[in-house]
Amino acid sequence: MLIHIRASLKLQVLKFKKINCIKIKCGNMKTIKIDEVKVIERSGGIFTGMVHIQSIVNETIESKDLNIAVVSFPAGVKNTFHTHNTDQLLWVLSGKGIVATEHEEVVATPGMAFFIPTGESHWHGATKDSPFSHISIRGQG
Repeated sequence: MLIHIRASLKLQVLKFKKINCIKIKCGNMKTIKIDEVKVIERSGGIFTGMVHIQSIVNETIESKDLNIAVVSFPAGVKNTFHTHNTDQLLWVLSGKGIVATEHEEVVATPGMAFFIPTGESHWHGATKDSPFSHISIRGQG
């Protein structure tokens, strides 16, 4: 009897969610073809040379929570110490780089990811002998 009541309650919850979904206009998924995302060259500021950035997800596609970008550094180019007001995840795609905090430097290679908490001073970029690309995932802000 108890199982039947739980199953019935679950069905009611599902129906309730479906009704709410219709009311709030669900179905806002966006499809992004990475090859069609414009590559922007950027230098100056925190960068020691020219980098290439593809902003995959940000406010331009109505994201309220995420900034996701592919950042590519030529050999020897990095950024300087900086912080973010949200957590950041760096997911290494190619090449060889360095991800560093004030306390350590780690050689970064494909298949590695680095979690950098809000406010932690850090830098990242390519080694002198290799280009380096990573995906940067951060919150908006």
